[in-house]
Amino acid sequence: MRSHELTPGRMIGVVFDHGDDFFPALTDACRAHDIKQGYIPMFIAGLSTAKIVGTCQRLDNPDAPVWTHVDLTNVEALGGGTIAWDDTNQKILPHIHITAGLKEHSATAHTSHLLDATVQFLTEMLIIEINSPGMRRRPNTSLYDVPQLVFG
Repeated sequence: MRSHELTPGRMIGVVFDHGDDFFPALTDACRAHDIKQGYIPMFIAGLSTAKIVGTCQRLDNPDAPVWTHVDLTNVEALGGGTIAWDDTNQKILPHIHITAGLKEHSATAHTSHLLDATVQFLTEMLIIEINSPGMRRRPNTSLYDVPQLVFG
């Protein structure tokens, strides 16, 4: 377990527009407000499409991360995550998870890491900027190179 006291900065409200690509819109909001790191305590979203980590295949190694995705359409979602800064490429590295209910399948839900999405009607989000310490993502070589959040 690792923990660190965080010094919050500004709180930014973001409303995505119908048809927005989720991650480019999030990047644009962070660029507009010069946010390089923070957390997203929660957001609500209507999404016409979403790609989330998952598979319907048998896993050769259930302990290893899943790198494939499933495609969802016409979903209502609730999500949250963190934003770290990539010094090398000078861009944000968001880590977002969602629970997405499929509207036409009795709101059957899927929960996982969000890879891509297109907004349908709306997405409303709060971003809490973190002033310090620095938040970065580094691959953990002992855990399949999964990028993990580090402080300082």
